[in-house]
Amino acid sequence: MTANSPIAVVIGASSEIAQATIAKLRSQQKVIAISRHRQRHPQPNVCDWQCDYSEASIVAMTDLLTEVGGDINRVYIFNGVLHHSDQFPGKRVEDIDATAMLASFQSNSVVPILWLKHLLPVLSGKQVCSLTVMSARVGSISDNHLGGWYSYRASKAALNMLIQTAGIEYARRAKNVALLCFHPGTTDTALSKPFQSNVPAGKLFSTDFVAQQLLYVSEHVHPICGAHFLDWQGNKVDW
Repeated sequence: MTANSPIAVVIGASSEIAQATIAKLRSQQKVIAISRHRQRHPQPNVCDWQCDYSEASIVAMTDLLTEVGGDINRVYIFNGVLHHSDQFPGKRVEDIDATAMLASFQSNSVVPILWLKHLLPVLSGKQVCSLTVMSARVGSISDNHLGGWYSYRASKAALNMLIQTAGIEYARRAKNVALLCFHPGTTDTALSKPFQSNVPAGKLFSTDFVAQQLLYVSEHVHPICGAHFLDWQGNKVDW
């Protein structure tokens, strides 16, 4: 890494939106891509780091980031899960499963806030930095008109509260950092595949488009007391 050159950190870098984001970022600046598994084919301008997302591993990563902390101007956290082979969002109250719910909270809420916990001393300084987490409109309590998806909604609502609360503390201790909860819309990825048949025409976005919008929106947020909650168009989403 060249001294004083801007660096972007992409966490959860193996996700499809993250990969599209890295593809765009690496033509502009250096990228540190953090994921469970190193990429098999290294990309120019990208440094791959491995993390299992335990708190000890997160601490190890942020210790390494202290060496470049003053140059970091963007952080993107893509950790999260909607479903996997044996876990689907609970559509009815009868579908609620304690184990699945705890797994959803761990991935969607706990892991991102652990990153914010350990990134605070790394990012605090003079370099203006945007810190973005992938949220979802279904995490909005006031915008919940359809119900269902209990674990996913609740874990994203918890994430939003955690980031908003951390944003108040960051405003005191890391005034240079702007926090953003970003709603990407429904994106054509493996995460949304089982639900795409219900998506209105023109509302299923490519990862390339979402990455483009993510970079644009995150580039134009500014530090406030709290966090921004914005969608892919840059419009406010109700908490």
